[in-house]
Amino acid sequence: MTDQEMLWEYGGDILRSPTMAREREIPQHGSTTCFDHSVAVALCSIRLARKWGWDVDWRSLVRGALLHDYFLYNWREHNDDHRLHGFYHARRAMENAERDFGLNPIEANIIHRHMFPLNPTPPKYKESVVVTCADKICATREVWDCVRTSPARKFRTLLSRK
Repeated sequence: MTDQEMLWEYGGDILRSPTMAREREIPQHGSTTCFDHSVAVALCSIRLARKWGWDVDWRSLVRGALLHDYFLYNWREHNDDHRLHGFYHARRAMENAERDFGLNPIEANIIHRHMFPLNPTPPKYKESVVVTCADKICATREVWDCVRTSPARKFRTLLSRK
């Protein structure tokens, strides 16, 4: 099964859900939406688990990855309800995902622990470790792409050539 086939096989109901569609409007890192970030993390998680040769629960891995940032608010808006977003959004995402999709223990742990080491409790399952690593890889790429292509950087580059 290809990465994309696995994504749709195990996460198709999530990807087609109306609440997940809301994530297409929520900014995440740089110019990436929460939806695009979640899909990227799911695909990266599949690739990492395959590369490492780990025997994982593929369904839980995909579903947990797709829902790891299912907090459903714009964290860039100043609001006391989501202050310290980095510390608290994992719990909010887990609660929302449980409400909307139901979670098994591996999926819940993936979502709740994906911010390790910012949140100090480490992941419990290998699937959680994979998604935590994939999240850091994808977030770094997304932020770096935004910095690399920012108008200010292009302007500085242009000035340095003169």
